[in-house]
Amino acid sequence: MSRDAEVIVLGHGADDAMEPLTRDDPDRTWRGHFVPIAGQWGYKFGWALEFEKVRARKGLLKHLESLPWEYPESVQVLLRDQDDDCFGLWMFQDGKLVEVVIPRTERFHQPAPPNYDFEPDPGMLLRTDQGRRLPDQTPEALRDPRPLW
Repeated sequence: MSRDAEVIVLGHGADDAMEPLTRDDPDRTWRGHFVPIAGQWGYKFGWALEFEKVRARKGLLKHLESLPWEYPESVQVLLRDQDDDCFGLWMFQDGKLVEVVIPRTERFHQPAPPNYDFEPDPGMLLRTDQGRRLPDQTPEALRDPRPLW
């Protein structure tokens, strides 16, 4: 299934943790590699990756959680799926990357698929301050419990 997404990883002192992710590795559950983002003086301040398929990103957050971050409290992962209004923000809380609520946004979820032949749907992160009608929210009990990334 085609579904474009962008990922940006920021983190103080993260060069060593991110370096292996700048190369393709067929043993990873997710596909692709990060490209360093450099500032005007050439210093790396982040890493970016684009996905074009849902299956290509499976396990990305779990992999990022497992890295030896020098300063995990500084790590920020920005994710934007093709249906999102803006990037979502994930940060470490108790050793796990969790989505941080951004004011004036809400993630709207689809009901879980009928079986696990379908990939989990990340939902849509929508701005709630745009004066438009928003979709109905799926009750938590009816959402897919599998990790979305």
